[in-house]
Amino acid sequence: QVQLVESGGGLVQAGGSLRLSCAASGNIFTINDMAWHRQAPGKQRELVATVTRSGRTNYGDSVKGRFTISRDNAANTVYLQMNSLKPEDTATYYCNADIWINRYTRSNSRWGQGTQVTVSS
Repeated sequence: QVQLVESGGGLVQAGGSLRLSCAASGNIFTINDMAWHRQAPGKQRELVATVTRSGRTNYGDSVKGRFTISRDNAANTVYLQMNSLKPEDTATYYCNADIWINRYTRSNSRWGQGTQVTVSS
């Protein structure tokens, strides 16, 4: 069994910061790309940021320059540092990871349960 567990969400004022964490646990051989997505009420889920195993990153246009994604491969954990938060960043944030349980088998558990981020104006 593989699990992804997010933490670090909460309520913050506009201009503030939060740091999200997502730890993968269980029968893990390796993890390739890891990512954060978010979904606001009434909107489609959108990609926030991705990071490869080697540390190459990519960001959605709405968060560039404000958010930083990073990972600790030894701890099977991905982070999202969110600075200069805006009310429009309010959403449920989901961790996503490409997890392999052996050389040939990809895990079906790829998403965390989500953590709520609320930014007040």
